Amino acid sequence: MNNEYQTYPIVDFGFLINPSLPVTGYTEMITGAICLSHSHPRAQLIYATSGVMNVVVENQIWVVNPLQGLWIPSNVEHQVTFQKNVNLYSVFIDPSFTADLPKCSFSFDISVFLKQLLFKIISFDNTGSISLSERRIIDVFLDELTTILPSSTFLPTSNHVKLKKIILLLMQDISSKYTLDYYAELSSMSTRTLSRLFIKELGMNFSDWRTRLKLLEAIKRLGEKQSIKEIAYDLGYETTSAFIFMFKKNLGKTPSNYILDNVNNAVL
Repeated sequence: MNNEYQTYPIVDFGFLINPSLPVTGYTEMITGAICLSHSHPRAQLIYATSGVMNVVVENQIWVVNPLQGLWIPSNVEHQVTFQKNVNLYSVFIDPSFTADLPKCSFSFDISVFLKQLLFKIISFDNTGSISLSERRIIDVFLDELTTILPSSTFLPTSNHVKLKKIILLLMQDISSKYTLDYYAELSSMSTRTLSRLFIKELGMNFSDWRTRLKLLEAIKRLGEKQSIKEIAYDLGYETTSAFIFMFKKNLGKTPSNYILDNVNNAVL
């Protein structure tokens, strides 16, 4: 575990089994903390109006920023790392209300309407009974959750022994320009075998996976207010324009516009 991060306590709301409180939640400002791997019977929606979170769920890594929420179903193991100044909003849904909700974890582009419902629900009293008007808001919120769709900002990982070692090397040196041939030789495999292993285990080829790794690292660093020029250099790009091209190709917007959208989203 990174020594720069303090251990964040696992909150009790996820373990409350009480159908009379369909949704419970809380908000908190968190900086430089890690919530160790855990699961709970309540499903969870995580969102932050500022800051960036890294969430590890099964064999996937999600980087969650103020444009997105993260959905975690009931009893799914997950670990959350909070970067600098994460203004967290989190709600937990009782198991008796999750039958129609998504069955797998994913990040999603969160709508203004869903955010406002989230903020309203978090303002409710988590300890007493809910009113009829509060229940109506909760019902609309649960209905909205049935419509959320996954975004592509995640990084698949693998427990395959050889591939896991290569993934670790790539994550430790994101600016590396070593080719697939280099990693194949390092792992005593043919290039063809390693190429097939990437597609089989990760669902994408070596080049696409490494681009996704750089993209998620760029999103994290943008959330930490690093300059575009600095990020481009640290990720191994020869020019800032090459980095901007990669970013826009994958996310449909330049890093500058992405930052602007994050700022506008935080104040909505």
